[in-house]
Amino acid sequence: MVTVEADAFCGPLLARKAAEAGVVYSLAYGDQPALICDLVDWARAAGFPVVAAGRGHKWLPHFAQSTPETVWGHYGLTPEQASVGGLNPKMFNSFLDGSKPAIEATAVCNATGLTPAPGGLLYPPGAVDEIPTLMRPREEGGVLHHKGQVEVISSLRANGEPIPYDIRFGVFVVFEGDTEYIRRCFMEYGVKTDATGRYACLYKRWHLIGLEVGISVASVGLRGEPTGCATGWRADAVAVSKKDLKPGEILDGEGGYTVVGRLMPAADSLAQGCLPLGLAHGWKLLRPVAAGQPVRWSDVAFDANATAVKLRREMESSVAPGSGISLYGPPRREGASAPHAIAAASR
Repeated sequence: MVTVEADAFCGPLLARKAAEAGVVYSLAYGDQPALICDLVDWARAAGFPVVAAGRGHKWLPHFAQSTPETVWGHYGLTPEQASVGGLNPKMFNSFLDGSKPAIEATAVCNATGLTPAPGGLLYPPGAVDEIPTLMRPREEGGVLHHKGQVEVISSLRANGEPIPYDIRFGVFVVFEGDTEYIRRCFMEYGVKTDATGRYACLYKRWHLIGLEVGISVASVGLRGEPTGCATGWRADAVAVSKKDLKPGEILDGEGGYTVVGRLMPAADSLAQGCLPLGLAHGWKLLRPVAAGQPVRWSDVAFDANATAVKLRREMESSVAPGSGISLYGPPRREGASAPHAIAAASR
């Protein structure tokens, strides 16, 4: 699955259908969600409790209202420079405004068992060495709502100042030394931790979209293992209004002028009837939606017979939020290593 938007939209259902058909469904290595899954698998297979995992992003709160007309200024490009490079302003705005981070965090939650904070992503700013301190529970001086959370780290301070040695293009996992012996090992091995010595971070500062996908091909083909696959429906990327929307307006999807993606616990999305971001394009609004509020199914005139709508409705009716899914496809080849299976067994 090289389109993470589709996985965020209905990945748990697609993974279940693939398992029932005896084939392997996998996220694509090189894209950040699969790399995050790989780090989480490593930590769990090694026996470390995972406290948080996620990716970096260039983020300031007002980026959530960015449109294709403002995106290049936030990126530091002129419209002329973007035109010469053939850059699509709507696509790049979906990266900038938080839609893409919400989509990718959804895929990570559904694949790893990690979960979102109730209010979505926080985007705390920090350098790589600050991640172990940031990614601790609030009661311990960090920003996390709970252990086992997916989060995104900003490469900009609140005043817009770039952070040296950031994680903007990379991924991370924060894990816990839950015994005195392990914490002493962290110190002896020179592991960068928080001040208590309890929380440590493994990271990768870059990802090579497309260039690393051969790892997925090899893992699936030789070991019958995915490089990230939904094991339950835990999170959702929902459409939230960028401005006060009026009846009759047409939603224009991620990166546009009307909506932005927000990470939300799947149970909350289902209970509130939130419209998934993947469907927030081309539908006409039936009632007003205030800025910053989720758009709901009942707010739009949607085509119930559209294939995507039927697929999503099938998932909502057949995959309970928070439940696990049996996802084992063809058996592994004899003697093949299985870090993903080991990690799954440790959960």
